Amino acid sequence: MVFTALLCVLLSLCSCRAQVPLVLWSSEGYGLPQQTEPAAGEIVSGGELVSYMKSALTTSPHNVVLFLQDRLSMDDFTVYGGVFGNKQESVFLNLESTLEASAHLVLPSLDWSAALSVEELFQEELGIPAVHIKAAEFPQHQLNSSQPSLLVFRLPYTTGTQLKELLKKNDETIGDVLNSLKARGVPYTAVYTGLKPSHITEDFSVSASGGFSGRSLLQAPSNTTARAPVVFNSTTSGPCILLWANIMNISYDNGPWFNLAPLTFDNIVNLDGSICNETLSRLVLNYGNVLTYKSFQVVFEMSKVYFPVSARNWTLMEHVVLNYDGQSVLFNASRGIYAPAEYSFHCQTVSNTDSPLLVPNSTLDNATHWRILFTDFQIQGFNVTGNFSYASDCASFFTPGIWMGLLTTLLMVFILTYGLHMIMQLRTMDRFDDPKGPAISVPQNE
Repeated sequence: MVFTALLCVLLSLCSCRAQVPLVLWSSEGYGLPQQTEPAAGEIVSGGELVSYMKSALTTSPHNVVLFLQDRLSMDDFTVYGGVFGNKQESVFLNLESTLEASAHLVLPSLDWSAALSVEELFQEELGIPAVHIKAAEFPQHQLNSSQPSLLVFRLPYTTGTQLKELLKKNDETIGDVLNSLKARGVPYTAVYTGLKPSHITEDFSVSASGGFSGRSLLQAPSNTTARAPVVFNSTTSGPCILLWANIMNISYDNGPWFNLAPLTFDNIVNLDGSICNETLSRLVLNYGNVLTYKSFQVVFEMSKVYFPVSARNWTLMEHVVLNYDGQSVLFNASRGIYAPAEYSFHCQTVSNTDSPLLVPNSTLDNATHWRILFTDFQIQGFNVTGNFSYASDCASFFTPGIWMGLLTTLLMVFILTYGLHMIMQLRTMDRFDDPKGPAISVPQNE
């Protein structure tokens, strides 16, 4: 089966960490344009989802039906679907049979924060408001086939022994809605996804002290929760700056570290003073009572610059500024923090100490008294579409480990080649004469 075989392959290649699957299909008689499917393991961002939607709506009907389940993961298809067992035992009979008979697209790894905005993305693309409707009321709902429509059906999710029955009931709801549309002769484009993942696998990350955190026994799940990024919204263009970090440590005169992350992401940090336009983005994080200072600011200044050599626009982090009680320190970052303007920038460690990406301004002596350490740092100042775009990572392709492996391999190849050359030069003797002179002749007595 097309759907089950596709899911079987995708399930073996991707993980279920903070992501949800999305299935898009059109009614019979309508096809989807050829689209490049995401690479195995790649998590589709909000910007990539928009491109998939726009491409699909060029040929598929503009009557869109959204089936938004409270929670959904690929594990639900694995356990309760017909992927690894008898299809007759699957709870997704209607969905699977529909996909086998129609053109469809499966995104197994959609960023769950992007899934939250699926409804808003379709509203913006179609230019119409969404209509939330219950499945039981749909047969009496009037549809105008000549006008686009956006119908949203919310599907519940539970845990425990009732999950299988609930998923089966949700599949029957999908089947009833699609059969009703078919009976009315209304062409449609349907989407089935979840608002949050039902299963999340925690990954490990590097802590500020250099060790690994996040490892735990399978029986003891981590208590950490994912924080939402800081979003600055322009009054004219919507979201224009995104910032996220696992740890945002600062220290003065080798004192103890102060982590700004809880104040930044757990609470609503004040963004007064932030601006963004086509060429400049400035994100200002305003705090109070940091270390011994009553007022404290962290400012990220970014600019968009066109480089003729690469023939594209780049985002440069010009400066990172700390303002505290009327004083300022400035760190230059343009040589280390940059990315294509369409991408976000990500780096595991951003600091001004070891392998610094932040260089203190030589004209400010007090800048050398400050220490900055941001871990799992990601920022985007241009072309924001609701969520982080593909990340340009600061890690070089040839890491020290790769160089050590290459040099060791080249050394071993050289030794092997030299040994083979010496063996090939060996020659066996073709004469066994005594080189000292003629053979001795012994006369015999008669």
